[in-house]
Formats: sequence, structure tokens, C-alpha cells
Amino acid sequence: MDTDKTTETIIGCAMKVSNTLGTGFLEKVYENALVIELRKAGLTVEQQKVSKVRYDRNVVGDYVADIVVNGKVILELKAAKAIDDVHKAQLLNYLRC
Repeated sequence: MDTDKTTETIIGCAMKVSNTLGTGFLEKVYENALVIELRKAGLTVEQQKVSKVRYDRNVVGDYVADIVVNGKVILELKAAKAIDDVHKAQLLNYLRC
């Protein structure tokens, strides 16, 4: 599946989960439901994937991506009214690792 189709499928699955569950749940509820929908759509899904953060060839910590789709797309879920700058920084740091 190409990147555009993968992205379209992910967005469709996320919208289905959002519309079905509505608001008010913890992030983990939405994450678990989204994993179900993504797998039903035929995507390869890794949930709570741990990756090493390296500095000067040394492991200096770990980070955990909520969902990785097809080994290419990181999904960082937030059950919040708005995305704060700290949330944006978190995702940008994931992309650097």
C-alpha cells in the first residue's frame, strides 16, 4: 500500500473510532479501538513500540510510540481539547530517533 493510501486508511479508521466512541475516554481506550480498526483495514500495527534514543553511539533512553503503522507511520494519540507545543515537540523528537 502506498503512503497516500495508507494515510487515507489511517484517517478513515481514526474518524470511525472518534465518531463511534465520542469524547470523554482516556487515551488508551481510543488507542485500543484504533488498533482494532487499523488491523481490520489490513494494516500492520505495532502498539506501544519501544525505541532507543541514542547520543554519540550510546543509548541514553527510550521512547514509546503509541502506534506504528506499516513500520513507517508514527501515531501519537492525545485525548485532549487541543494539541499543545509540548505535544508537537514530543512527536518531532520521535521522528529524530
